[in-house]
Amino acid sequence: MSARAIDAVIFDLDNTLTDFMLAKENSIRAAVDAMIDCGLPLGQQDAVDGIFAVYKEIGIEHQRVFNIFLEKTIGRVDDRILAAAVVAYRRARGGSLVPYPHAHFVLNQLLKAGYKLAVVSDAPRFEAWQRLNYIGLQHTFDTVLTYDDTGHHKPDPKPFQMALDLMGVKPERTVLIGDWIERDILGGQNAGLHTVYARYGDKYSQYADKVENCPTKPDFVVDDLLQLLSVLDQLNGGKS
Repeated sequence: MSARAIDAVIFDLDNTLTDFMLAKENSIRAAVDAMIDCGLPLGQQDAVDGIFAVYKEIGIEHQRVFNIFLEKTIGRVDDRILAAAVVAYRRARGGSLVPYPHAHFVLNQLLKAGYKLAVVSDAPRFEAWQRLNYIGLQHTFDTVLTYDDTGHHKPDPKPFQMALDLMGVKPERTVLIGDWIERDILGGQNAGLHTVYARYGDKYSQYADKVENCPTKPDFVVDDLLQLLSVLDQLNGGKS
């Protein structure tokens, strides 16, 4: 490993390893259909838009979004409608959350090559581990850090610094890949990491606190996770 320039790769989780927002949208649509069948007086798209408006207001990880949505929509939490939504959401989520194409292949290649691997996520700890189990990656990483572990949200460099310390690697010998420039890329740069923008996962800016004309620029841009291997080859001078 000493002949290489890079020793470790830190991954964001949602929309970098798995299409979290696609799974979220599919699950919300299933929940809305169930609520409509139980008497919710809204069309599907209006209800979906209303739920995502709540998410944008209180955070995409909030666990009581349906309660708040019902209070805003019909003035109370109807347990019949709420139960239908929760059951339909959970059923749809299990089938919708899948890894991006080539994720398993890329990670296996990195493990074979001796890279240390980490996940740094702003998600709550239990939800992050649920997602890793859903996509079959719960045993892949040397280190998994969530907001519950670090107490800091990206772009604060603290979560990345904690990952570096746990893996015993230096920032200049570590690559960070993530889909969110204002959080992942800026946070990685704040920690002194090489940064790779996963443009393929950045498709849901209407739900995120994006910054117009953000001055932060990644070191590399990829439109497929498979391209990460080429980035590492480039950084290593062909010695990956």
